[in-house]
Amino acid sequence: MAQNIVKVKIWDIPTRLFHWGMLCLLGGLWWTADSGEMEWHQLLAYSLMILLGMRLLWGFIGSDTAKFSHFVHSPKTVFNYLKKTKQHGISASIGHNPIGGYMVVALISLMCLQLFTGLFATDEIFTEGPLYSTVSGDTSLWLTWLHKKNFDLILVLAAIHVLAVGVHMLKGDKILAAMFSGYKRLPGEQEQTLAFASVLKAFAIVMVIGALVVNYLMLPIIQML
Repeated sequence: MAQNIVKVKIWDIPTRLFHWGMLCLLGGLWWTADSGEMEWHQLLAYSLMILLGMRLLWGFIGSDTAKFSHFVHSPKTVFNYLKKTKQHGISASIGHNPIGGYMVVALISLMCLQLFTGLFATDEIFTEGPLYSTVSGDTSLWLTWLHKKNFDLILVLAAIHVLAVGVHMLKGDKILAAMFSGYKRLPGEQEQTLAFASVLKAFAIVMVIGALVVNYLMLPIIQML
């Protein structure tokens, strides 16, 4: 008997925009740091700060699949998921699976650390973070070192994430397409009712955080360009 396949909405627009926006900004941050374009590096970092601020709040007041409570599970649940995957193979999931949820938390945490250390960092030539003067020279140099090393760790986790996506795609779980369209085709028995928050709520969050970041962090740099 043919399996009943249904089209289910998984991801809302804010979550998808955050995902692809973070990817683009990370690429830009990598390039600007390597090429010495530090003013643009700072502007891209502050843009990422706005995105991350929105995503953190969206993890509590956003759509069901965007909420941390939906994909952050206990170690026992993760272990059982790994055991089930080993026995039956990879299967499609609604939102992030238990392993993917831990990866999301790890990447967001590292990005927050990256932004925090960047506020105190210096290239020892022309560019300093806005909070550079609030710490000692030695502390700033240590935070600058951590800023650079942490980015290497972000790249490692990003590579693991891309590899995991590739494996899922090969096994038939079209998670990449779902992050573009927001929809995934799933067996009928997996269908469930999901609540999706208003896009206007996300827009309001971005506008409030953006206004603060632009006024206090971005405008001084823009005026120097």
